Amino acid sequence: MNEPLIAVAAAGVLALIFAFWRARVVARADAGTDEMIEIAGYIREGAMAFLNREYRVLAIFVLVVAGLLAAVNLPRGTSLVAVSFMVGAVCSGLAGFFGMRVATLANVRTAAAARHSIARALDVAFTGGSVMGMCVVGLGVLGLSGLFLIYVNTIGSDVTSVTGKVLAILSGFSLGASSIALFARVGGGIYTKAADIGADLVGKLEAGIPEDDPRNPASIADAVGDNVGDVAGMGADLFESYVGAIIGAMILGVPYATSLGAAEPLNYVVLPLVLAGLGIVVSILATFLVRTSEDGNPQVALNLGVFGSAILMLPVAYFAIDYFADQGALNILGAMVLGLSGGVGIALATEYYTASGRGPVNAIAASSLTGTATNIIAGLGIGMQSTTIPIMVIAGALVGAHELAGLYGIAMAGLGMLCTVGIQLAVDAYGPIADNAGGIAEMSHLPPEVRARTDQLDAVGNTTAAIGKGFAIGSAALTALALFSAFRTQAQLERLDLLNPIVMAGVFVGGMIPFLFSSMAMKAVGDAAGEMIEEVRRQFREIPGLMEGTAKADYRRCVDISTSAAIRRMIVPGLLAVTVPVVTGFIGKEALGGLLAGVTVSGVLLALFMSNAGGAWDNAKKVIEAGEHGGKGSEAHKAAVVGDTVGDPFKDTAGPSLNILIKLMAIVAVVIAPLLV
Repeated sequence: MNEPLIAVAAAGVLALIFAFWRARVVARADAGTDEMIEIAGYIREGAMAFLNREYRVLAIFVLVVAGLLAAVNLPRGTSLVAVSFMVGAVCSGLAGFFGMRVATLANVRTAAAARHSIARALDVAFTGGSVMGMCVVGLGVLGLSGLFLIYVNTIGSDVTSVTGKVLAILSGFSLGASSIALFARVGGGIYTKAADIGADLVGKLEAGIPEDDPRNPASIADAVGDNVGDVAGMGADLFESYVGAIIGAMILGVPYATSLGAAEPLNYVVLPLVLAGLGIVVSILATFLVRTSEDGNPQVALNLGVFGSAILMLPVAYFAIDYFADQGALNILGAMVLGLSGGVGIALATEYYTASGRGPVNAIAASSLTGTATNIIAGLGIGMQSTTIPIMVIAGALVGAHELAGLYGIAMAGLGMLCTVGIQLAVDAYGPIADNAGGIAEMSHLPPEVRARTDQLDAVGNTTAAIGKGFAIGSAALTALALFSAFRTQAQLERLDLLNPIVMAGVFVGGMIPFLFSSMAMKAVGDAAGEMIEEVRRQFREIPGLMEGTAKADYRRCVDISTSAAIRRMIVPGLLAVTVPVVTGFIGKEALGGLLAGVTVSGVLLALFMSNAGGAWDNAKKVIEAGEHGGKGSEAHKAAVVGDTVGDPFKDTAGPSLNILIKLMAIVAVVIAPLLV
């Protein structure tokens, strides 16, 4: 067993070496004028200050939870779960830290490259994004394979030791990753939307100044928020999905192999790690496919990387599965293909409902002609409708994968969607880098053609961000179902009887949790945005010459308001996700099973609705700003700005955080399951 695990760990190291090389490429690129460097310095300083303060708070949480895990598991001889938990938390934190550092280097260099050509700007932005992608997969695979290698050589490598102790201990890694991810997503979402709403409502609507205008005191905080929410937050989200899918499949490997009468059941445990390692190699190769010319379409270049990696992965996966699985190889591959195609289906559906020029977004833009209320109504309706196709795709993948390979098939479908997450996350992280580049171009008064190029990259980034959110939700659904299946196995729960009042009570409470969680996140954004709005108004009122452009805004004060508000308000929603499954588990494992079923169904639906409604509102505003329905400054534009502002916490705070909520509650259940037997 040692040889394949060492090879997988080597793939993780390869990803980190590749990320380091790409970071060096970004650092050596031209950073532009002194004014550009100064503005980028403010953004970098604010982003790293937030991350440092967030990690100080999370360090306390990690140490307390690790102590509790060690104490509770000591009688069972599985106290090493606390070590796995801490390693998972540290790996997730490091991925966010490295990704954020490089993203805040890449933004100004993308703006500088845009002075020459769109092709050079795309190259810098995507190179910066690929560092985040490779750090996530590298640290995830290296952490998991390294711990697994240590545990099988110290605890035991026989089937009984692996299924009885090793995998239970290893599941702590996913719990650590999930905990950090939830706080990063909620905290980052509160930060970015407080700044964004403050900048938009006071800057655009009250002061009548353009987006990213240096006179707006919240403009730097808004740019910082793009990194905090969409680089570190998205990275932590997909890191958690990635390791959760791998661990869920590993736990279900032996039961599936035993049901087939396989000669080497532990091969089915190692296989998910091997596929993840091969996915890293494929993702690295696919990054070289992302190229465009000056008159080329950046979206096509990015799609070539994503879809190219999926096509490359299929034959590689076939040979790996055929080598490791002596029974059911084609069925496992079929389940992976269903997951992979399901991810593409969800991405295409998301693109249809949120992209500019499509019917749904055009309908919302047209509804703005009759006022704010009709804009809001249209957006809510489109968001609700947008859940239909993704849910049908998830349901189809779920049933098909189960028919092919049982519960193991569901887990492998989730892994199929995520095995090339390195390239997918590189494309996602490209978006906020391009967005920041546009802001820096505006604030440093670069020529209009530079802003036009960054706007073109940003428009593609908005679509990739929306697709990325749909991809994250789809992968979260399948990962949560895989973890739910792993919980059933670990808790020895044969079936859930919906006629049992305890189970139904769990389902109802689980269905309510995403709404309660979302209300906390939305209220936190509203309160923090209120503080930001008052501060921006105060500066416009009290700083002489600010509106005329002869005085400089106090950017640091706005950054500090967003940072403090996000850190304060992320704690309670995060604790809710951890404590509810624990309390429910001690009522009964049936109640906990019902809770997980309820939270998964409700959470996936609500996440799809919020993310797609928010994305559609955002692009409807951009359609009007491009000249439709009266253009900028018209009544339709004012209505669209309000709709976009309502959609901001939908798509960037509450919606994405729900992905992590359902997975975190599932992995908490997996970790405590042995205590419930």
